[in-house]
Amino acid sequence: LPIVVYWKKEPAGPFDMGGGNDMKNILFVASECVPFIKTGGLADVAGALPKALDKSRYDVRVVLPDYTCIPEKYRGQFQYVDSFQMELGGLGRVYVGVMTCRVEGITYYFIDNEHYFGGDKPYGDLLWDIEKFCFFSKAALSILPTVGFRPDVIHCHDWQAGLVPVFLHEMFKDNPFYRGIRTVVTIHNLRFQGV
Repeated sequence: LPIVVYWKKEPAGPFDMGGGNDMKNILFVASECVPFIKTGGLADVAGALPKALDKSRYDVRVVLPDYTCIPEKYRGQFQYVDSFQMELGGLGRVYVGVMTCRVEGITYYFIDNEHYFGGDKPYGDLLWDIEKFCFFSKAALSILPTVGFRPDVIHCHDWQAGLVPVFLHEMFKDNPFYRGIRTVVTIHNLRFQGV
């Protein structure tokens, strides 16, 4: 069974979804998700859980890498949203593209950058994967104002999304758009820790 770790709660911000509105926004951030890309059980959970939640109470969306190895039958459905440059530590400014599609009532966003997500498989050399998923974690937060979705909760899956809470509470804390967003991290397999 997955292990769930709760992150610290930030004070409520001006963009809170209060005022009697029972609809909650949930963002899943995962490195793989059925039906687009799968190497293990993480993809099954990230694909099934958003569909299982009550759509009258939750607006659930999923952010994934735009791997070039995603089959064309899905890639052909992707629509371009926007692109921008993002600071990434000592690497300077890097390209972030945003694609989207809707499948079975769920909106999916794909972070596009062929430098990081090109190739014939989603994972490779661990040192390269660490840089790749640092980029992915920061980009997943950076696209939110662009796509116009402010989650109440960000559900981060495995180590590949593990920096999302850190970036949210450190790098994005001064931006009012991000205040009050809560995070939860689910570890699906303790064998893979990004060490």
